[in-house]
Amino acid sequence: MRRLTLVIACLAAALLVAGCGERDETLGSGGERKLELMLDWVPNPDHAGIYAADGRGFFKNVGVGVTIRRPPDPSAPIKQVAAGRVDLAISYEPEVLRARDEGQKVVAVGAIVPKPLTSVISLPPKDVPSAAALKGKKVGTAGIDYQDAFLDAMLKRASIDPADVKRQNVGFDLQKSLLTGKVDATLGGFENVEVVELDLKKKNPTHFTVDEAGIPTYDELVLVTSETTLNEKRDEIRSFLGALARGTRLAQRDPAVAAGYLARANRELDPKLLLEGTKRTPFEQPAGKPFGYQDPAQWKRFAEFMRSSGILKKDPQADQAFTNDLLPGQGLE
Repeated sequence: MRRLTLVIACLAAALLVAGCGERDETLGSGGERKLELMLDWVPNPDHAGIYAADGRGFFKNVGVGVTIRRPPDPSAPIKQVAAGRVDLAISYEPEVLRARDEGQKVVAVGAIVPKPLTSVISLPPKDVPSAAALKGKKVGTAGIDYQDAFLDAMLKRASIDPADVKRQNVGFDLQKSLLTGKVDATLGGFENVEVVELDLKKKNPTHFTVDEAGIPTYDELVLVTSETTLNEKRDEIRSFLGALARGTRLAQRDPAVAAGYLARANRELDPKLLLEGTKRTPFEQPAGKPFGYQDPAQWKRFAEFMRSSGILKKDPQADQAFTNDLLPGQGLE
């Protein structure tokens, strides 16, 4: 999803990663170690920590040269990483579980955005403040099966007959379909991108995230690798995560700096959107946990939801779909 290829100095500087739930450690050592990362889509506020780490030289400091690529479409990253064509990819917890269900040996090694961003979004005068308000409405979706399962579950929890809600697959024209009045609400936009864009246009959107409507919480964005790459490049990935932790803290502390790096990587998005979206991205980790922590109980609950919804066909074995071993301060002897 971009270009940035960094050539790394032979001697890497020691990186001290400090933070709540983390211990100081030296990450990476010497050599020109390279990783190729594929984003889930164009550079946007979700990636603020990545671009901050890259722009400030944090990856270089730990001896890792990172090439960042855009995918041809949102379904590509998981497939590319599973096939070993890239070392790392940004994806979503539901996609990781589905990929494993289909036999792809992928593993999430860290949560980048550890809560759902996926939202139901509406505009006045047809505001939809809750799932119960969807009765009689037309909802635009991107045609993603697990998001349809989200909608079914939200309606059931709100005691709404699914037949009382009309669905229209609008693909990735969610925003356009809402603004032109083709639909009353959309499901699939992110609260830190699409909602921000509508706010900046003074459209006064109403939104709620899917977990606020009763869907089991999950990690919206995760860093994924293949089991083979995990075994072959553990040190590089550990160093990458340590540097990314620093970049994410920088994005939280100084969103304007991170948004500036994003703006240079993606000149198509409004810089105001990048800044405000970065401010609204929930990068915060659970109290006392290191950056990237993935909650085993949460993964199990969400995997069971995916299985009961018919999205997963096999026993999800959620504990094999992720690892916290490579996070800053974790899994070291």
